[in-house]
Amino acid sequence: MKNFIIGTAGHIDHGKTTLIKALTGSNTDRLKEEQKRGISIDLGFTHFKINEEKQAGIIDVPGHEKFIKNMLAGVSGMDMVLLVIAADEGVMPQTIEHMNILNFIGLKKGLIVLTKSGLADEDLKELVKDDIREKLANTFLKDSKIIEVDSVDNLGIDELKEEINILLDDVETRQINTNPRLYVDRVFSVKGFGTVVTGTLIEGKLEVGEEVVIYPSKKETKIRSIQVHGQNMDVAYAGQRTAINLSNIKVEDINRGDIISLKDSLTPTMMIDCKINTVGELSRPIKYWERIKFYHGSKETIGRTVLIGKDELNENEEGFVQFRLEEPIVIKNGDKFVIRFYSPMETVAGGIVIDSNPKKHKKTDEKIIKEFEMKEKGSLEDIIMQTIKKSKEKYMGLKEICKVLSEKEEVIRDKMLRLEEEGRVYNVNSIYISDSKFEEIKENMINELNEYHRKNKLKEGMLKEELRNKIIKGIKTKEFDIVLDIIKEENLIEISNNIVKVKGFEVLLNSKQEELKSKVLKELKKDGLTPKPVWEIIEKNNINKDLLNYMNELYIIRISEDIYYHKDAYTDIINKLKAHLENTNEPIGLAGFRDLIGFSRKYAILLLEHLDKVKVTRRLEDNTRVIF
Repeated sequence: MKNFIIGTAGHIDHGKTTLIKALTGSNTDRLKEEQKRGISIDLGFTHFKINEEKQAGIIDVPGHEKFIKNMLAGVSGMDMVLLVIAADEGVMPQTIEHMNILNFIGLKKGLIVLTKSGLADEDLKELVKDDIREKLANTFLKDSKIIEVDSVDNLGIDELKEEINILLDDVETRQINTNPRLYVDRVFSVKGFGTVVTGTLIEGKLEVGEEVVIYPSKKETKIRSIQVHGQNMDVAYAGQRTAINLSNIKVEDINRGDIISLKDSLTPTMMIDCKINTVGELSRPIKYWERIKFYHGSKETIGRTVLIGKDELNENEEGFVQFRLEEPIVIKNGDKFVIRFYSPMETVAGGIVIDSNPKKHKKTDEKIIKEFEMKEKGSLEDIIMQTIKKSKEKYMGLKEICKVLSEKEEVIRDKMLRLEEEGRVYNVNSIYISDSKFEEIKENMINELNEYHRKNKLKEGMLKEELRNKIIKGIKTKEFDIVLDIIKEENLIEISNNIVKVKGFEVLLNSKQEELKSKVLKELKKDGLTPKPVWEIIEKNNINKDLLNYMNELYIIRISEDIYYHKDAYTDIINKLKAHLENTNEPIGLAGFRDLIGFSRKYAILLLEHLDKVKVTRRLEDNTRVIF
C-alpha cells in the first residue's frame, strides 16, 4: 500500500479541523485548551484509508499567526496540501503567509477547499473564487481545483476524497534507498514502554531493532517498536507518519526539531550556504547580519544572515546567503527551509541548501558566487567533485563523502565509479583525488625530482619516503605507491629499489669522477675478500662520498658502516654460499661459512648479518643459516 502525507493550511477559523473530522471522523484538536477555545494551537495528526491502494496521514496545522512556528513544524513532510479558505471570508492574511511557506518548502501538489460554502450565496462564492485565483496566480496552486464543501453537513466531502485520490497518483515517489530521516514533532512517555517520538519519515526506512542516533546531539538509542497509523509494524517507510518507541533514552534527551537517522549519516553544522527568495511584501529589506529565525523540518533555530555579493535583499528578490546559526542543526544539500524576521515576526523568505557544511565566506567574495551557482544547478556528481576539492580533510574516503553529503554508501559508490570512468577522480586505495589535484601532484613531483637531480648529480634519484613527505603528506605510503604507479604508467618517472627518478635521467660522470671510480674498484678488487675500511680509500684517493654512494649497488656493495665489497667478489660469495647450502641441504654456521669462503671471523660475521638483512639468508635459533 502506498503512503502519503496530506496537510492543511489556511487562516484561523476557516474550518481546517472540522474538514479533517469530516474526512476521517477524528478530531485532531487533542489539547484541552484547543477544545475549550475552539482553535488549533499545536499540530494535530490523524489518518484515513483512501482506497485499497492508498492511505494517508493527515497533519492539521494551526492557523493563528501566533502559532506559525507550530505550523512550520508540520509542513516539511507533506506530499500535498488542502488550502482551506472560508467561503464567507475569502483570502486572509494567514492564507497568504501559509501559501508563501508552502511555496518555499517546494510543495507541488494541492487542492483549494472552499469551506463553509452554505454560509455564502453564489455571487459571493464567485467573488471569493476570483480573488483566490488572483492572489494565488504566482503559486503552485494557480491551476488547482476549488472544491466547495460544507464539513458540518458533509456536502462535497466525497468529491474532495475523489480529487485527493486522483492528485496523489501524480505525487513523486519518496526516496527509500537512502539514509532515513525522521523529523521529530512530538516526544512523550508511555507508561510501561518509555520514550516515544512521533514524526514524518521523509526518506529512507526504519526497522525494529535498528540502532539509531538522535541528531544533532548524537545520542545513541535503539528502536524498540514502531507504529504506523496505530498499527504495529516491523518497518516504517518514507511517506509515513511514524511513532517510535526508543530504548535507553529519556524524554528530556529529545526535542521537537531533532532528526532520527543512522550513526554517522548526518553531520551537525552551524553554517549553511543557501539560495533564498524573498516574499512579495516585505516590511523592510533583509540586510547583512540580520537576525532571523530559521525553520527546517520541525526545527526552529536562530541565526544571522551573511549576504553574498549584496548589502540587502528586497521583496521578490533572490540571492545567495550564508546563515550563521546559534545552535547546531542537521540538514542536507537540496533541503528547503523558511526564514522569518526575529522581530517583528513575519515570514520573509525561503530557499534551498546548496552546501550544508561550508567554510566561512566574506560577502565580497565574487569567486564563491560562481561556486554557489554551480552547486545550485549541478548534478550530484558535480557536488561530489566540489566536496572533494573543498574538503577540510586532505583527502576524502567514501565514508567521509557520504557523511558530508548525508547519502548512503551505495548511492555515492555508484557516482564515484562513474566519476572514475570519466577520469574526473582517481581512486587511490579507496581515497579519492580529483583530476585537477592529481595533475597538481604530478607537476609538483616532476619539478621536485628535476630540482633534486640538479642538486644531486651523482644520485640515481630520491627515496620514496622523502618524496612523499615533500609532495603529498596527507596519504600513507601504501597510497603513495599507487600514485607513483599511476604516474609511472604515464612514462613520467622510473622507480627502482625505493628510488624515484624522472624518466630518462642518468648519472653522467666527468673524466675526473671516472678516474676516481676506477681507483676505488681497483683498490677493492685488490683487497678481495678482506677489504680495508672505506675511510682509508677515501683519504688515500681524495674521493667524495657522493661518488661512493653513486657506486653502491651498481659497482660495489656496502655491508657495514665502513666495509664495501667489489660487486664481483660479493656475487662470488653469494653464489658459493647458495651452492653449498643446496648441495648439503643443511644449515651453515659461522665457522663453516668462514672456512667455505676463506676469510676471517670478522668478515664472516659482517657478511652473514648483511645477508640476513637483505634476505639472502635466514638466521635460525642456533645461529646457523639457511637460504631465505
